[in-house]
Amino acid sequence: MKRVTARAAARIRLLVLDVDGVLTDGGLYYGASGEDTKRFHVHDGLAMVEARRAGLTVAVVSGRASAAVARRLAELGVTEVHQGVHDKCAVVIRLMERLGLGAAEVAVMGDDLNDLPPMKKAGLALAPHNAVPEVRRAAHWVSRCAGGDGAVRDALEMLLRARHAWPPRS
Repeated sequence: MKRVTARAAARIRLLVLDVDGVLTDGGLYYGASGEDTKRFHVHDGLAMVEARRAGLTVAVVSGRASAAVARRLAELGVTEVHQGVHDKCAVVIRLMERLGLGAAEVAVMGDDLNDLPPMKKAGLALAPHNAVPEVRRAAHWVSRCAGGDGAVRDALEMLLRARHAWPPRS
């Protein structure tokens, strides 16, 4: 695995997250009426709120669409939510252009093969501990935590520590 320098981490202005396998454990759960349900880790949520307060934009780009995802991200104040996306890389490029960011200012966290193109476009590629081997190999940094079990919190702490914004000050 490549090493992430504090300097590289401190440059990040946008963190793009996948949902299934990153913000969740990757399991697909269906209720009796066919609705999907998701399990989110509260530690990830707190870190996402603190990241926004520290000036880091958090975006979500997911291949699947889910009302549970929309609800959770609305609770956290995340406004860059892109669901049902077939070409994740194209969405990341449009985000970079719209926000006026270069690759060195963008980090992408993914766990499966469809996350590789946007991860390769970003300056920092991040992965949860339980990502597939190809994604772990492509990542500059791999969390100690699994997706849905604090991997996003772990990544945000790393990024925010580099800019001296973690732990948050009250």
